[in-house]
Amino acid sequence: MSALLSVGAVSVQFAGVTAIDNVSFDVQQGELLGLIGPNGAGKTTMLRVITGVVRQTSGTVLLEGRSLDGLPIHLRIRRGLALSQQIVKPFRGMSVIDNVALAAGARKTTSPVKALFNLRRERELKIGHELLSRLGIEPQANESPETQPMGILKRLELARSLALTPRLLLLDEPLAGLNSKEARLLADTITEINRSGTTIILIEHNLGEVLRVCHRLVVLDNGAKIAAGEPAAVMNNPTVRAAYLGTGAAAQAGEQHAAA
Repeated sequence: MSALLSVGAVSVQFAGVTAIDNVSFDVQQGELLGLIGPNGAGKTTMLRVITGVVRQTSGTVLLEGRSLDGLPIHLRIRRGLALSQQIVKPFRGMSVIDNVALAAGARKTTSPVKALFNLRRERELKIGHELLSRLGIEPQANESPETQPMGILKRLELARSLALTPRLLLLDEPLAGLNSKEARLLADTITEINRSGTTIILIEHNLGEVLRVCHRLVVLDNGAKIAAGEPAAVMNNPTVRAAYLGTGAAAQAGEQHAAA
């Protein structure tokens, strides 16, 4: 496998406070990588550096060997990034299908002139229906997001991200707010998306599902990388036990993963 994303010695400081401290890691083509750590570890900040929401103080980010440094968010998206956010914010004045179709037609709206000459949207609606069907929410296509429960909205957010046809999909706590059954089913869907060829970075606090679906883990604590590797080995790392979970909880999570 070749590295799709390379994060090299990235540091981020906010008013003298270090949020990310000299972090490096690679994401391989086709990988489902778990980026984990306690609250405040710097995980979401790292995703924001990758997408360009936050500019790093030092270091570099490469996608397919090409630097993303200095690029605005929309150009990074065109390079092949997509982010599914923890707090779901669909366009509530649009139907579920229209939310996905809008994302599918993103390249048609890169300029006002281009948008004026691309009024037909049969292709985008077709893509939208296919994605909603794939994610199990096609029956809600013509309904308003305002009437949907969290489980549907999380899948809608994922559909909107996939409509951008990303090379690298960034998922920020997609299982947050879901019950155990919903979380397991959505984790299965994420696995299926990865097996279909989409490389994924997953931030998630549901350790049971992280250990079940991720190929490899990178662990952050206080902005620094403290461990990386195969999930079971990482969760047996004493530094990870102490910093992230506490010894007892980490051992229990590892036992549950081994028994699965």
